[in-house]
Amino acid sequence: MIFLSANVFGQTNGLQLSQDRNVKKTAKTYFDLMVNMQSTNLHYGGSNSTLSGYKRPVKGIQAGASFQAGITPVFSLVSELYFMKKGGELKTGNSLYAKRSTLRLNTLELPVLARFHAGKLYMNAGPSIAYSLSGNKKIDDSSAKLSFGKSVGSFKRLDAGIQIGGGLELPLKQKRIAVDLRYNYGLTNISYGNEMYNRSFMVSVHFSKLWKTNPFEKVKNSTN
Repeated sequence: MIFLSANVFGQTNGLQLSQDRNVKKTAKTYFDLMVNMQSTNLHYGGSNSTLSGYKRPVKGIQAGASFQAGITPVFSLVSELYFMKKGGELKTGNSLYAKRSTLRLNTLELPVLARFHAGKLYMNAGPSIAYSLSGNKKIDDSSAKLSFGKSVGSFKRLDAGIQIGGGLELPLKQKRIAVDLRYNYGLTNISYGNEMYNRSFMVSVHFSKLWKTNPFEKVKNSTN
């Protein structure tokens, strides 16, 4: 009886360990809505070093949805679509406007990221495309809407960039809490008058629900 009990106990533990390994090795797919506050700024190309002492970041809201499609246990594709306020501020005395100025853009952004998992930690990077819906520029107390076109002083609606960062995932039953840190590096000069490139540092908190079906996961035959 002792022998049989030990044998059954060993088999049970072996089965449990096998199940735990299978759980840990399962590709996970999540969907969540997000609302966060972000810090954005502008890079002024060749004039950036002259203006660096006058630059100040502006706070903006980020609101949208994120979808992580698990491909393998260590690799996922992440696609997001969100509204985000971008821009930057220059203090009084700057060489561009002389007076205090604030530029704000209301954008829709679509990043597609490759995400690599290492336990609860992950790293991600990929391209991002943004479209400016509207914007305004405030110089001292005078405010005006931004014009979009190809004339001098106008702005471009389309903006391409690269996002890179990482995060920490904390599993919670069929959900998870994830803290994501990311830097958005704009590649497009958005202004036809002066060099201006979007820059933003994003800190996001995701409360995600496990997706019921994962069409991207590589399913293995359990009999093999």
